[in-house]
Amino acid sequence: MIRLLRKACFSCSRTSVIRIVAIGTAGSGLIYWNTNPDSKTAVKLSIPAPLREHLSVQWRRSFRSSDHWEIGNLPLFSSRVSAASAGDNTKEGPVAVGDDKKPCCGCLSRDSIANAAAKVGPAVVNLSVPQGIYGITTGRSIGSGTIIDADGTILTCAHVVVDFQGMRSTIKGKVDVTLQDGRTFEGTVVNADLHSDIAIVKIKSKTPLPTAKFGSSSNLRPGDWVIAMGCPLSLQNTITAGIVSCVDRKSSDLGLGGMRREYLQTDCAINAGNSGGPLVNIDGEIVGVNIMKVVAADGLSFAVPVDSVSKIIEHFKNSGRVIRPWLGLKMLDLNEMIIAQLRERDPKFPKIEKGILVPMVTPGSPADLAGFRPGDVVVEFDGKLVESIKEIVEIMDDRIGKPLKVVVKRANDEEVMLTVIPEEANPDL
Repeated sequence: MIRLLRKACFSCSRTSVIRIVAIGTAGSGLIYWNTNPDSKTAVKLSIPAPLREHLSVQWRRSFRSSDHWEIGNLPLFSSRVSAASAGDNTKEGPVAVGDDKKPCCGCLSRDSIANAAAKVGPAVVNLSVPQGIYGITTGRSIGSGTIIDADGTILTCAHVVVDFQGMRSTIKGKVDVTLQDGRTFEGTVVNADLHSDIAIVKIKSKTPLPTAKFGSSSNLRPGDWVIAMGCPLSLQNTITAGIVSCVDRKSSDLGLGGMRREYLQTDCAINAGNSGGPLVNIDGEIVGVNIMKVVAADGLSFAVPVDSVSKIIEHFKNSGRVIRPWLGLKMLDLNEMIIAQLRERDPKFPKIEKGILVPMVTPGSPADLAGFRPGDVVVEFDGKLVESIKEIVEIMDDRIGKPLKVVVKRANDEEVMLTVIPEEANPDL
């Protein structure tokens, strides 16, 4: 075999660069290479079955840990597939992108983004709301939305369908809704939450409406592919694609005041009119609601996570509004590195492995009345061990006026149990 390969190699031009085009897996019985991409000179070697089996065993023994097989001066590149038995020629190789065969599970194929967009696209709508004063129309507010229920429920952004007047808000009421198939409806704003910037619009149709389904934003990781859909600048049926840049971008990171909020950060291109449109994963599921972008930068877009949106919709159904408990605490999640640094700065810092630091307490707040102090570390909340602010928010849910037991650690490992009674947060702040 060695002699045969060398003979074939010597027949090639000495100045040519050997380029391997393909090699069969061990036991396939065929080796093929081309001396030049533009040349028709080629060599094919067919190996008898007995020799093929012998060589398969020898190559596996000699080059098990290498990505390159080398015979003489000729490198042969392995595809790292499992060697089949000598007589087994029925197994299929990897499917190339663009083949008609179905790609492997989890692989991004040529049609992945198009298929995902096709699932959600028919449910994406264009919203247009007249703007004016004293009954005189001065312009229109444009945005996007998604039909999430066959009864005509449309998910969108509050700032698209709500007037902001000082610290109060007035629902605009009527919204012009245009579907991808060209149908138009007059919609009504039924719920809006300015804090999360989420709103619900309803339309009535005598014919079936396309819908999109929710996925899960908690499963997203930085680097996952996502698709932004909507009607930027009233250009209906527009999609852009990108990746998730951050899964828990905090409102404070963006210089936004008020209560704590978290956003999905992506590099999808969005513009005026994209607000309220869906952020979609490769499976064709809604994972967020596109809400804003950084004007002075490219590739910095933000969406409300769909897990948060689901809770807001549940509040709308149960109470007609979003109920948020308020404690009056500024909190900071701790990890091993931060704890080690704090302990290095102050030996009196409590000996804990996890918890939530309280750097500030609002005077006159429920937390202040309960006896919280700056520097407290919350380790247990309502009987549950906690290590993140998100866990505290989930435990409180909508429990207004109900006492909650909280265990905090203080300097020199002092442990104190406090009882705090949450109040409802001011919806205008």
